[in-house]
Amino acid sequence: MSDAEPIVLRPGQMGALNRSYGPKPRDAARQVCFTRAELNTILNVYGRMVAAGEWRDYAIDMDRDKAVFSVFRRSSEIPLYRIEKDPKLARRQGAFSVLTPTGLILKRGQDLARVIAVLDKRLRVVES
Repeated sequence: MSDAEPIVLRPGQMGALNRSYGPKPRDAARQVCFTRAELNTILNVYGRMVAAGEWRDYAIDMDRDKAVFSVFRRSSEIPLYRIEKDPKLARRQGAFSVLTPTGLILKRGQDLARVIAVLDKRLRVVES
C-alpha cells in the first residue's frame, strides 16, 4: 500500500473504529450496587464514627458478584471493616455482612441496619 492509495473502509470495518471502551450497558446492569437507601444507612454510621475520630476514609467496590464498602482508619492501611452485599446469599444467611480484616464475619442478615449496628458503638449507662 502506497501513500497515494486511498483508505477504503468497508461496512464490516466501521464497527472496529467506533468501538467504545469501558463497561457495556449490559454488563452495567449485572453489576451489584448499593441502593441509595442502603448507602444512606451506611454513611450515617460512617459519619458518626468519623465524628468520634475512629474512622477516616472509605472505599466502595462494585463487582458482578458483590458490592463492598470498606472502612479505613488510615487510607494507607488495610480496611478495619468491610460491609458486603452479596445477593447470592440473600435466601440463605442474608445478603449483608460485616467482616473484619481477617475475614471473620461479625454479623450477617437481611436487614442492613441491624447488621451494621455491630459497628455503631453508642454510649451506654453502666450502673455500679
